[in-house]
Amino acid sequence: QVQLVESGGGLVQAGGSLRLSCVASGLTFSRYAVGWFRQAPGKERERVVANSWSGRVTYYADSVKGRFTITRDNAKNTAYLQMNSLKPEDTATYFCAAADYGSSAGPFNYWGQGTQVTVST
Repeated sequence: QVQLVESGGGLVQAGGSLRLSCVASGLTFSRYAVGWFRQAPGKERERVVANSWSGRVTYYADSVKGRFTITRDNAKNTAYLQMNSLKPEDTATYFCAAADYGSSAGPFNYWGQGTQVTVST
């Protein structure tokens, strides 16, 4: 059974940093593309950052370029999202997702339960 578990969310002031973690089980992590998505209340879910299964291709949404970084440790079945210079508009529930031999665009068929990030002014 595949499971993705996010952690690391919380409340932070604007300009601060957070690092989210996504621990996967039940799959061979190195075969999977990994993506971080977010959804704010009343808004559609958006792809924030995603890394192809090979690690060669990484997508960043324009809104987070230069501030967010995705990394992965295949040996630990863990992906990270380092978020710096956070802004109030980054407030959302953040989800990690995995795609078997997927590209940075997915298709993502496994999802975590989400972790809340709140950025205060």
